[in-house]
Amino acid sequence: MSGQSQSLRVFVSAKFSSTVMHHRRRTTALEVSSSYDNVSASILESGSIHAPLDEELILKNVSQEIHPYINGRCIYLVGMMGSGKTTVGKIMSQVLGYSFCDSDALVEEEVGGNSVADIFKQYGETFFRNKETEVLHKLSLMHRLVISTGGGAVTRPINWQYMHKGVSVWLDVPVEALAQRIAAVGTNSRPLLDYEAGDPYTRAFMRLSAIFEERGEAYVNANARVSLENIAIKLGKRDVSELSPTDIAIEALEQIEKFLKGEGGYYVEC
Repeated sequence: MSGQSQSLRVFVSAKFSSTVMHHRRRTTALEVSSSYDNVSASILESGSIHAPLDEELILKNVSQEIHPYINGRCIYLVGMMGSGKTTVGKIMSQVLGYSFCDSDALVEEEVGGNSVADIFKQYGETFFRNKETEVLHKLSLMHRLVISTGGGAVTRPINWQYMHKGVSVWLDVPVEALAQRIAAVGTNSRPLLDYEAGDPYTRAFMRLSAIFEERGEAYVNANARVSLENIAIKLGKRDVSELSPTDIAIEALEQIEKFLKGEGGYYVEC
């Protein structure tokens, strides 16, 4: 590993208990008690969340099934801002015994601790994107990480080359749900949203719709797609706001397993 890559700070996650219940969500219908409706948007942003016992056991079982296939490969979570990459990523890293890192946080470290919003204001988006690419290059040399990427990381083909050295997973969340989450916590930390007029929801919805129009085709380069709408249908939920982060993490692991068993063609082993 290069001296540069050693300088990256990685946030280590604790492992779950080794207790296992042999249930698979594909065959067993379980009622889950945690939902986005019961969790504040600020907690979703920070990732400070605990799953009910039944969800935790299912998650553990799914993670054990994926272990023979994942073999230390990094997992890159991609998706729009507010899609829950940090929250879901921390859950996945814990159950896999991986470390978790946020590429935006690593860029901030590289630029003297300035926030992403400040980097955009002081240096511009191109400067930020260049730093983001440098960080993803360094991360591509590592193993056993779950990485939450910035929403715009998908716009550069070179970034996909780095991410495809691991397994990339797209968290596909409806724009309406994204706007509700972001409006609840404010747009000040989201430099691409901070210039729209109107109330917080309308401002977020209009700008997010435009951003998705620009980036939607890029997200399909991911090795696996996790559609929150599909999960809600599968679990009999009224809409995606009733899904818990652990529901999403379970689906992400299942989709990764499918890809690693041969349903994808982008993976290049490092």
